[in-house]
Amino acid sequence: MQYRHGPSDSGLSLVRRIPLIRFCCLCVLCVSFAVAPASAAEVLQVRSGSLLQVGDRNRTYTVELACVAVEEAQQTEAIDWLRQQLPRRRRVNLRPVGSSNGQLVAMVTPLGDENDVNTGLIAAGLATDGCAAELG
Repeated sequence: MQYRHGPSDSGLSLVRRIPLIRFCCLCVLCVSFAVAPASAAEVLQVRSGSLLQVGDRNRTYTVELACVAVEEAQQTEAIDWLRQQLPRRRRVNLRPVGSSNGQLVAMVTPLGDENDVNTGLIAAGLATDGCAAELG
């Protein structure tokens, strides 16, 4: 039995192969993320003036709009406004701020728009700032 103490016949030593393998894995990951489309949530239903049913590829969420308080007298108008801003299948970005009674509380921004619907609902005069009401 002979033992070799020099470089192996494989061309690259194990010490040199590990960084090369890591680099290749990183390249594959970067390419797969660049090719894959961004997955955003989609509006499935406007349930009330402050509740949305939102879904992604395999889950459905009930999302409560953060910092929004809609009075009963303005519910119908708020629902109509939200349905105009967020028609079904409209892709949105959710910025969670917490949870309440098992529901996600979030700021909701339609993709391609810089303004969130939370502050838009307040600016339209259909809701009051619920966060300011809690603090004051």
